[in-house]
Amino acid sequence: MDVPRRHIPGVPGVVTDGVAAGARILAAGGLVAFPTETVYGLGADARNPDAVARIFAAKGRPTDHPLICHIASVDDLAPLVAEVTPAARALADAFWPGPLTLVMTRSAAVPDAVTGGRDTVAVRVPDHPVALALLRAFGGPVAAPSANRFGRPSPTRADDVRDELGDGVDLVLDGGPCAIGVESTVLDLVSDPPQVLRPGGISADDIARVMNAPVSATSSGPARAPGMLEAHYAPGARVEVVSADAAAARAADLTAAGTSVALLAPHAISPLPDSVLVLGPAGAPDAYAALLYAAFRRADAARCQVILAVPPPARGIGVAVRDRLARAAASA
Repeated sequence: MDVPRRHIPGVPGVVTDGVAAGARILAAGGLVAFPTETVYGLGADARNPDAVARIFAAKGRPTDHPLICHIASVDDLAPLVAEVTPAARALADAFWPGPLTLVMTRSAAVPDAVTGGRDTVAVRVPDHPVALALLRAFGGPVAAPSANRFGRPSPTRADDVRDELGDGVDLVLDGGPCAIGVESTVLDLVSDPPQVLRPGGISADDIARVMNAPVSATSSGPARAPGMLEAHYAPGARVEVVSADAAAARAADLTAAGTSVALLAPHAISPLPDSVLVLGPAGAPDAYAALLYAAFRRADAARCQVILAVPPPARGIGVAVRDRLARAAASA
């Protein structure tokens, strides 16, 4: 690779240089990690199957697990899909750039490597200045799952990417901490009614209001989009989802048995054993989402064996946080 591996700080001027380097790396078939408003993505040229294959190798990801194509604007959607439907246009106008991924019937221009052999493709426009600058400079779709090892918590800081993937990435663009902190909502527009395959920053109710039609908020069956596996997003520590009323007693039982414990909850829990690592309080659902994966990584760095997680209320992005906690707990 002609472009040197280096850290690009997310500041004006330097970002411009980093984005130009990132675009050259993508064009040469390399991998670039970049920030979005949700989590950091690991990007490759979506039109280059060999480059896309490097994503799967770097992540240890099954090749039949589909990727999301990131584009710079809704104007770039048409070449990737069989038809830009009125529903897709309405949702794009309402939520793009933003944390909504649309699953649509793919065009012949999208390689099987991106879709896992499916006849659909997942597409979104990210809401982050560095991501958008990279996409515009590159001038094409970028396939990008989260920039972490498969099944692990997604990275929300550039350092997370470097710590986890190391030399598997040709360039890391540092845009600071991700504002939302959990992955995008994935909506299947091929289903009737449309179906939320993965909850995220855009709620099913918000989608239904724009479409003026019902939206299914449940999904099942084989993974048709990223994040649908029952066990996913897991830290090294075992995650247990507990109620606020049960958290203190469970922490006491675990520590009495010699288990190192971390606690993540929306509000303070007491009394707790002095040895418990308190990861928060996490606050309201939006704040909880922004903290979630960083808290998982902090617990792992402290060598905690168990993370007790009191979920936020099931409203707004709290639905997505509860989904991620349940999948992390299923990995135990």
